[in-house]
Order: sequence, then C-alpha cells, then structure tokens
Amino acid sequence: MIGLLQRVSRASVEVDAEIIGEINRGLLVLVGVQKDDDERRADRLLERLLGYRVFPDAQGRMNRSLADIRGGLLLVPQFTLPADTRKGARPGFSTAAPPEQGRRLFQYLLEQAGHEYAPVSSGRFGADMQVSLINDGPVTFWLET
Repeated sequence: MIGLLQRVSRASVEVDAEIIGEINRGLLVLVGVQKDDDERRADRLLERLLGYRVFPDAQGRMNRSLADIRGGLLLVPQFTLPADTRKGARPGFSTAAPPEQGRRLFQYLLEQAGHEYAPVSSGRFGADMQVSLINDGPVTFWLET
C-alpha cells in the first residue's frame, strides 16, 4: 500500500463542485492500493501515518507526528499511484489492485483511521475529484508498506 503524504496548512477534496472532505493543519495522504495489499498492510500504513514525524518541534526539527499535533487527516484514494512508469511514455497499471479490492482496502483504512484517530476526512473512491491543498514546507513523503 502506498501513501503519498503531504504536510498541509489546509486541504480539501471536491466532487461535483461540492466539498466532501477538508482539513486544516495536518496530512493530506494520496492512497494507492497494489495487488498484493491486504488489511495488515493497511494497518501498518495507518500506524506510520499517525506516527511519522513530519511536523516541527520548538527548535524547528521534524520531531512531531500527526498524533502529537492533533492535526487533520485527509485520505484520498488515487488509483494512479501504483502505476508502473519504468519504461515507455504511458503508465501501466498491472501492479494496481483491481477496483473492488482497492475500494475494500481504502474503505478499511478509512474505517480504521476513524476508530483510532480524529479528525479524519476523505475523498470518494472512483470519483472524479478535485483536490486543493496548501503544502506546508513543502513537505512530501512516499510511504510504502
């Protein structure tokens, strides 16, 4: 499972010109599901997202996690993250999970996040979404489980 996390001052996701998810300071995470992913990998990704130290402490060092600052978590499914881009001029999606598996595991991740943390918001699996963000830093990391 892939999480492309971005430290944000604020972020939102719209579907059909309606905001369906938004946060203030926190993490916007684009989530990609691969064929061999399962609930164990989703649990590990969530653990890393909540504990990954990307927020500054009093000395300006990245020593604080999302859980430490009680920031928002915005999870957005993104089918294109697992794309194979190693050759050619067009991405291949053979490593991405089939839609039903991707939907199920994204929903599982979202539900687990809601049980373990607040505030949590999300995009909509399979929808045409417009994502807006103010990347704080910019700070962006690729996490893979």
